[in-house]
Amino acid sequence: MTEQTFDAYLFQMLERKQGFISQIMTSKKPDRTADDIDEKALSYGEIKALATGNKHILEKTQLDSEVAKLKIVRQSYQSQIYDLEDKITRSYPNQIKEIQEKIQALEDDVKQLEENTILNEDGFSKMKISKEDFKIEIAGVEYTDKEQAGKAILETCKTKTNPDLEEIGEYRGFKLELGFNSLEKQFTMTMKNKYSYSIFLGSDIYGNITRINNALDGIKDKIPDQKLRLEDIEKQLETAKIEVQKPFPKELELKEKMKKLEELNILLKIDEKEKQVLDASNDELDMTDKEKEYQR
Repeated sequence: MTEQTFDAYLFQMLERKQGFISQIMTSKKPDRTADDIDEKALSYGEIKALATGNKHILEKTQLDSEVAKLKIVRQSYQSQIYDLEDKITRSYPNQIKEIQEKIQALEDDVKQLEENTILNEDGFSKMKISKEDFKIEIAGVEYTDKEQAGKAILETCKTKTNPDLEEIGEYRGFKLELGFNSLEKQFTMTMKNKYSYSIFLGSDIYGNITRINNALDGIKDKIPDQKLRLEDIEKQLETAKIEVQKPFPKELELKEKMKKLEELNILLKIDEKEKQVLDASNDELDMTDKEKEYQR
């Protein structure tokens, strides 16, 4: 039988090795969740308990595993709390500030557009500073005719020699910047005030003017989405402030198991001492018997 032999020590080593092997073979990381400790690692622990003949060892082995799991869960929980604290102090405030600034820029651009635009009967936008139905400045030349303005934009594209944005004029209170997208192989037009709005240009003289107008008229539609985004981030911030105040949900269970484990460790030390005393007594009895036999 293996009871009270060196086999108990060997099984203990196998138990530890199996734990490492199980984590590697299953691609598990021991610093993430409680599931990362393989349940099968206890099988050698059970054998070790049987080999030693001490029922307390099995209980201790099980408690060791449970406490280790709970500590890993607590570590993961604390990491989440640290992450939330970082979001509360930096991430969320920065996002809120960024969105607020973007909303303000969009609102300023809408105001700029309204102050420099009037609508005729068919809803077409025109320059407020002009009595004409249409006015645009390209390369220092003012155009009040859409066809001529569209042609001027295409002619400007032909003279462009680099992909960088280059200011070429002004329309409805916005600067016009011509660029070239090397990936798409297309010219771009960027309308810029507090914020920038870009479109791809085509070959149709009227189509390009329509695209520019659509981009400018669509600015106001971007504001509600940004306000919803701001509201969502603010809610996340308030939720995070509540979550960081919550204690680890299994803290009491962990303390109870650690206390029980400490009691078992003390008990096992007492058992070991009693075993040593018993073994010493047996050795003395054996020596006495041998001495008597020798005297005979």
